[in-house]
Amino acid sequence: MDIPKKIKLATTYAGISEAELARRLGSSSQAFGQRMKTGKFSSADLDKIAAALGAKFQCSFKFPDGEEV
Repeated sequence: MDIPKKIKLATTYAGISEAELARRLGSSSQAFGQRMKTGKFSSADLDKIAAALGAKFQCSFKFPDGEEV
């Protein structure tokens, strides 16, 4: 699943619209919509989105031996 789809699911779960998320991030809904179309978000962007949703963003590689990077 790509990042924009995950963000859409997260906003639905949090009970807010993408426009409200954009407002919480200090962005216009048009600018945020454009970012959603390109799907280009940095790790810092995803942390800010998670905080605005009251969540935590986790991204890692987990190996069979339990090591997580």
